[in-house]
Amino acid sequence: MRQIKCTLAALLALVLLNSSCKKEKENKIPEENIKVGALLSLTGNWSTLGITSKAAIDIALEDINKYMANNGLGYRFSSVVYDTKLDGAMASQYMATAQGEGCRFVLGPQSSAEAAAVLNYANTHDMLVVSQGSTAGSLSIDYDNLYRFCPTDDVEGVAMGKSIYNDGIRALVTAARDDAGNKGLQLSVGKAFNTLNGTVSVTTPYSNAANTDFTALLADIKARIVQYQSSYATDEIAVYLASFDECVELFQMAAADPVLSSVRWYGGDGTALSAALIGNAAAADFAIATRYFAPAFGLPEYTAGKWQPLSAEIKARTGIAPDAFALAAYDALWVLALSYSNFPYTQPEFSQLKSEFTKHAAEYSGATGSTQLNSAGDRATGSYDYWGIVKDGSSYKWVVVGKSE
Repeated sequence: MRQIKCTLAALLALVLLNSSCKKEKENKIPEENIKVGALLSLTGNWSTLGITSKAAIDIALEDINKYMANNGLGYRFSSVVYDTKLDGAMASQYMATAQGEGCRFVLGPQSSAEAAAVLNYANTHDMLVVSQGSTAGSLSIDYDNLYRFCPTDDVEGVAMGKSIYNDGIRALVTAARDDAGNKGLQLSVGKAFNTLNGTVSVTTPYSNAANTDFTALLADIKARIVQYQSSYATDEIAVYLASFDECVELFQMAAADPVLSSVRWYGGDGTALSAALIGNAAAADFAIATRYFAPAFGLPEYTAGKWQPLSAEIKARTGIAPDAFALAAYDALWVLALSYSNFPYTQPEFSQLKSEFTKHAAEYSGATGSTQLNSAGDRATGSYDYWGIVKDGSSYKWVVVGKSE
């Protein structure tokens, strides 16, 4: 009898154990992988930003997945990276590929031309796109699926126009690559400078083809400088160039002309911290001789505890010091992850994801500071660091030479 009781007790214990394990298994949140597409220029123009953005994304994924695991949340995040080479057609193709691979969220593309190319696909296929580098004001559209974690060109244009004028420049020749972002900068800088009673002479945007010949453009800029010299002192005349890495070839050609070398030159955000520019001695020397500087979305001092170690880690992985545009990619992924964390048992509907993303962007303060967005889904505020080139022994490096007011 005693043996029967022991056997029954053992069976009861086994049943209770199995029931407990089954209940625990049922209550455990299953892990679900969220694929994030990344449209970056890794081997083409403006690859400096593409390379540092990829490193920022990799680090963000590592940090986010640790956070999810430590907080008992079932989501895990991974990336699918596509090299767009700053080409809008390639970016469009990769959007479809990313959707086919299960990506509802895409980080990038980094240029406005690419962002414009993918916008319609994002809107019609319920894909949330967050660019860390697009600035064109023409893409500030309410209720679309494009969000931008950097200020638009009207903010940068006002800052640069004021800074150029405060340098004593009174006559400005502007030039730009023929794409939405750089043309927007050419327009906004010229408008801001003109508002301060400066005189602006606008050149026709040049082709963005890889084999662009700058001979005609430089001849046009030179003619406008010479025309200005009849009314202004040479130190009151400057050139503003909104470009990407093709400025290297342009600078090499301009360096051989004494008129082009005699005035100040300024740039747009597409060249700040460019590895290609400091990697070419002739172009870098021209930049130094003309006291060239270009703006990059600035990093606030109050978040230095976040962005300094992150920047150091990105540089250790890539050999390139990142700017705030790259760090904005890190912040964008965190806002996405926090948006998903509000739905621990099932993926949110797209409308819910958009709503949560906007809400968390307004509440989040990351490496780049507050990520609050305006009604068009663009970063609401921002300041700029001005980066110039100095020679360091036999090599060249970028250094901060000023800040926007």
